Amino acid sequence: MLPYLVVFAVAAGVSFLATPLVKHLAGRVDAVDVPDDRKVHSTPTATLGGIAIFFGFAAGLGTAWLLGDFNELFSFSSEPIGVLVAAVAVVALGALDDLRGLKASTKLAGQVVATGALILAGVQVLYFWLPGAGLISLSPDMSALLTVVWTVLLINAVNLIDGLDGLAAGVSGIAAMALFAYAYRTSGGVPTTAALLAALVVGSCLGFIPYNFNPAKIFMGDSGSMLLGLLLASSTISGVGRTIEPDLSDVAGLIVPVLLPFFVLAVPLADTSLAVLRRVRDRRPLAMPDKRHIHHWLFDMAGSHRQAVLVMYMWSGMLAGATVVLSLWRGSAGKAVGFALGGALVLTIIFVPRALRRGSAWGTPEASERIHNLSSDPGQT
Repeated sequence: MLPYLVVFAVAAGVSFLATPLVKHLAGRVDAVDVPDDRKVHSTPTATLGGIAIFFGFAAGLGTAWLLGDFNELFSFSSEPIGVLVAAVAVVALGALDDLRGLKASTKLAGQVVATGALILAGVQVLYFWLPGAGLISLSPDMSALLTVVWTVLLINAVNLIDGLDGLAAGVSGIAAMALFAYAYRTSGGVPTTAALLAALVVGSCLGFIPYNFNPAKIFMGDSGSMLLGLLLASSTISGVGRTIEPDLSDVAGLIVPVLLPFFVLAVPLADTSLAVLRRVRDRRPLAMPDKRHIHHWLFDMAGSHRQAVLVMYMWSGMLAGATVVLSLWRGSAGKAVGFALGGALVLTIIFVPRALRRGSAWGTPEASERIHNLSSDPGQT
């Protein structure tokens, strides 16, 4: 555990120290997110924060390379270097979009190219176990296709939830903590790419959040949201996308093979699914942004930026925690804790929005004015 704590601390420290420097750079190159009719933040705010997150990730990865505990991982696997190359590609792509604005088709093409670097380095879904079907080994073509689909899906899912201060960084960090717990326990403590990437995501997000939480001093931009999506996808592919037949003695055996990533990342994936369905129903382009995401819905009800973000943190943490507990904690005690967390999650989904609505004087002109005055989110998607 100590080597992971070291790389986590380095990633967090470098990300924290680099963010003010990137904020200064953003001001110099006019990388500023200016409010408009589509966005709800009220003051111009620096962007390109993803570069600081990348510095934290890269510094942590370099530290792992220098530590003897990870020698075997770097000696016998090209996965960490492949992820680094792909990360450079998506950060550069996202920075260009933050500075100049790119077409959705251009960004999609760049995301696919970056995923190609992962595949060349061996970060791809090779096989997985499905209930009733057993261990499924994928052909090279199908393996590459699923890897591209999953990676591009997560890149854009994280991008879609980057709509309130601190939301994408916080939800990504929570998901990465759950992924780390699973990858570390199932590997028996042996260093793995999945656990290393998860630790780096947690550290980089933790160092960035103090500047990004409401009221944000800097936004991560597409350079940050696409980077976090790529790293989470790489961690799930390397750690969970290669499961052998699990222990089917209890319910955890049904969760481990392929459902864990979906549950841990349920908040961004659910928001993405709803956005796609909404735009298809309204016959609008899939890439056309709107302000009808889950976090906007919570924000409108609460009238408070921080309350909406903290509710999203709570839901992400409870769902990820329940999934990991059911996956790793065998026996009746594990089931009880996991299902208790799941039940509490359902109750909060039912009752928390009602409480927020009552507390925000929902529907009055005063509430609308207060929402406008409190707004300071990037509203990018």
